Amino acid sequence: MYLPLARRMAKRYAGVREPYDDLVQVASLGLLNAIDRFDPEAGTPFAGFARPTILGELKRHLRDKVWTVRVPRAVHDRLAKVEATVDALTDELGRPPSIGEVAEDLDLDRDAVLETLAAGLNRKAVSLDAPSPKLDDGAPRVESLAAEERGYGMVEDRVAIAAMTARLDEREREVLRMRFVDELTQRQIAARLGTSQMSVSRLLRRSLANLREAAA
Repeated sequence: MYLPLARRMAKRYAGVREPYDDLVQVASLGLLNAIDRFDPEAGTPFAGFARPTILGELKRHLRDKVWTVRVPRAVHDRLAKVEATVDALTDELGRPPSIGEVAEDLDLDRDAVLETLAAGLNRKAVSLDAPSPKLDDGAPRVESLAAEERGYGMVEDRVAIAAMTARLDEREREVLRMRFVDELTQRQIAARLGTSQMSVSRLLRRSLANLREAAA
């Protein structure tokens, strides 16, 4: 008797890239759950009791199964309103509405509309092996995303320096750190160590010479 109700509620979400038949199954499951939980003695009409249960099943399915990346529930629930408003304004204006027009119609700020539309565009993940629209030869999308990672060279340098400085004594390492990491002058280093600037200069020359020898 109430399957038409489940179908009507499933139809509300038929435009969210999910097969209508699948949505009907989910809504029917919500209907069965409502039947199991319904208490006739409570005095509530069954249709009024069943609608929130069916709606909850549909929203849970769309949130957990359709979206590849989880988004905040507020954004998820707002998407249907934003998409419906975009369609309505497009018909009314004869052109796609601006972000400001959508925000004004829904009494939202522009950032909320942008966030919602961005979430809708990223509803499904795209395989990195799929052909890239940016490449003419049909190369996979991953090739258009590749970029030189300059940080790798820095990591190698850090590893090499760490291995070489391990051969120095603690005082030599401390002077090198103050000079090249803290960027202190030789006079400032001397003041911290309680020694002369000449001693710091000799210590730096010796430490750097040891590093060059280790790197050879």
